[in-house]
Amino acid sequence: MKQASSLIGIFSQVQDPRSHINQRHKLIDILLIGIISVISGVETWKQMVGFAKAKEEFLKTFLELPNGIPSEDTINRVFSAIDAPQLENCFIQWISSITDLKTEQVIAIDGKTVRGAKNKGNKYPIHMVSAWASENNIVLGQVKTDEKSNEITAIPNLLNILDISGNTITIDAMGTQKEITKNIIENDADYILSVKANQPNLLEQIEDEFRFSKKIKIDEDIDFGHGRIETRICSVITDFQFIENNSEWENLKSIIKIESTRDFKNSDKKSETSTRYCISSHKKDASFFQSAIRSHWGIENKLHWILDVDFSEDSSRKRAGNAAQNYSLLLRIALNLLKNEKTEKQGIKGKRLRAGWDNKYLLKVLNVKV
Repeated sequence: MKQASSLIGIFSQVQDPRSHINQRHKLIDILLIGIISVISGVETWKQMVGFAKAKEEFLKTFLELPNGIPSEDTINRVFSAIDAPQLENCFIQWISSITDLKTEQVIAIDGKTVRGAKNKGNKYPIHMVSAWASENNIVLGQVKTDEKSNEITAIPNLLNILDISGNTITIDAMGTQKEITKNIIENDADYILSVKANQPNLLEQIEDEFRFSKKIKIDEDIDFGHGRIETRICSVITDFQFIENNSEWENLKSIIKIESTRDFKNSDKKSETSTRYCISSHKKDASFFQSAIRSHWGIENKLHWILDVDFSEDSSRKRAGNAAQNYSLLLRIALNLLKNEKTEKQGIKGKRLRAGWDNKYLLKVLNVKV
């Protein structure tokens, strides 16, 4: 009963944005209807009402529902008005309460644009920056920005509200900033940050290091699958000659180059090659960096891709107030619960369908005993 009771206990802390006059439905009941509905495949406020009415007797086994199921307008107004940062803080508390977070793992930070949530008159749709724990296989937290360029300011906010100590933070080139390296080290973590053209001087200096250095550690990895053969060569330098002012990058100890070649089987398609560079506070061998950098892409494959394909997040049209941000958090709660239910051997979409059909399985996802 741990997960569900902690869901109710922790999310009961969320301040109700409604007037107490004529308040007919408990806030925690509305929040739990939202979470349970999304787990079960629901995608709109109207569908939430239909689902909850069909499951009313079942829901009453662990929710109060003093005046039955709230209307579509009530659900819409509540999720539009709830203070999003407060809800996100409760999410982080909930994750901490149910998860034994492993240390020495990769925590990937990356942003995702919710394109359907763009309001008329706004230049940009909302952009969510999430933290993904690669070994625990869960979302740890999220913060909102108004556009992709604001990831630079959002990332420190996210790092400061998470317990990242003892782990390795990986971020794409947008987050490769001197203040962010300092922030990570001050939080007792390490970093591996991608370097691209947004840091032109650093990129040029790293390229010079790999052009002239005689002290390069190398690891090669060959991956067969999906109709291709991919060869990745990871090269690491820890003895710098050309990195100017390297002390400005907090605790910088290694620079890394990843050279990838993709050869396609049974195809006339030509080979694809790419070269990527990173900086890190770790002083490790090339095989460590090979594995850690690959782990970073789990946030794309196991989070962002699933949110779009299995939860249809990118096509969601929830725009009023804080609705898009709060609904996006419901998706991440549902995803965490579904990913960590291990008895059902099928994908997220199949698990959602079964949860909608099978009350016993839904209780298993929530870990509720009634």
